[in-house]
Amino acid sequence: MTISSSLNAGVSGLSANASRLASISDNIANASTYGYRRAETEFNAIVMNNTGRSFTAGGVVSQNLRLVDQKGALATTSNATDLAVSGKGLLPVVAGPQYDRNPASPEMLLTSTGSFRVNDEGYLANEAGYYLMGWPANLDGSIPAFPRDTVGGLEPIQFNRALQGDPTTSVAMTLNLPATGTMAGADGASENLSIEYFDNLGVSQNISLTFTPTVPATGTSNEWTLVMEDSASGGTVVGEYTLTFDDSRTGGGRLLSVATVTGGAYNAATGLATVTVAGGPIEFDLGAVGGTTGLSQLSDSFTPLSVVKDGSPVSSMISVEVDGSGYVSALYDSGISKTLYQVPLADLPNVNGMIAMDNQTFKPSSDSGAYFLWDAGDGPTGEIKSFSREESATDVARELTDMIKTQRAYTSNAKVIQTVDDMLQETTNLKR
Repeated sequence: MTISSSLNAGVSGLSANASRLASISDNIANASTYGYRRAETEFNAIVMNNTGRSFTAGGVVSQNLRLVDQKGALATTSNATDLAVSGKGLLPVVAGPQYDRNPASPEMLLTSTGSFRVNDEGYLANEAGYYLMGWPANLDGSIPAFPRDTVGGLEPIQFNRALQGDPTTSVAMTLNLPATGTMAGADGASENLSIEYFDNLGVSQNISLTFTPTVPATGTSNEWTLVMEDSASGGTVVGEYTLTFDDSRTGGGRLLSVATVTGGAYNAATGLATVTVAGGPIEFDLGAVGGTTGLSQLSDSFTPLSVVKDGSPVSSMISVEVDGSGYVSALYDSGISKTLYQVPLADLPNVNGMIAMDNQTFKPSSDSGAYFLWDAGDGPTGEIKSFSREESATDVARELTDMIKTQRAYTSNAKVIQTVDDMLQETTNLKR
């Protein structure tokens, strides 16, 4: 009966508009919530099989959506680890309690922003207890190749706040020896260079390098003797090498050969020689034979151009920084900065298909499609912005306007039900 279908249509209208009012209320309630994404209720008509002589109302059905692709504006803050994304991409996080229960199988969630701080356990966590996740770096600060389509390799970012130091394991030198020092008649004076290194306890030690020229009776020898002495073992000689330089037109000044007297063998292809100090081996890069880096012999001056080494003294962490590419660095009171992690950004084919979770986090689903983890700024993703939070995507003026429309629609549907009730009452009165 078409009059009963009118009643059912009115009831469905009340239900749909009540659902829409709920989403509007949720949006307004979260107008000041950082990272909040709007909920929206859409209506779809239900069509019944109708004939030319009568019409049966199908009513309306509502569908609720979370518009994850609609971002809020970025707001500047004073905390270096307040993070947001300027463009596409979401930050990977894990709920602290879930990770503590099952660290072997973390459930990755995604969020657009967060105010992260180092907590009492050293984790970089937001105010809701979610840990920011990243790929751990190698000792030299490089990031290994991790899978991009799984959580494998990602781990909660955690810092060691205790005093710590790293021993020196490699030294690369670029310096020039005076060619005039190996000519007949030269005074044979040695050239000296002291290189600081850090032992296994973070104590500063020194390796003294002495370059002594071989002065011939006539002509030019182009030969030097390099002696390395370790202060940690009382000046013990840990390496001695005979260096011969080329004086040809095409290779003048470059290493021609290196002969090992004592210490680790020299590799002519890589330019590396390993000497063993009191705390263990240190790899010295003297330069490859015929190469343009490392040691050279030109002109008449001794010129140490650069000494690059790893290792650090004992120090404590004083701050954390995150750059636009997601590299997380710790700054220590010794002035040294170390890259410890890289935070990727996740992108999905249909971000609106994710499941909305508590605290402005989202869970990938079959509707959203599989995620891919990008380096921030690569592919479709934007950069990570520190000192920033993403504001709520709610437009209060729009929500209030929609509320007025919803209220009127709800009232109209209630009027339909009232009218149907009056008509049914009239039908009942016919038998009196």
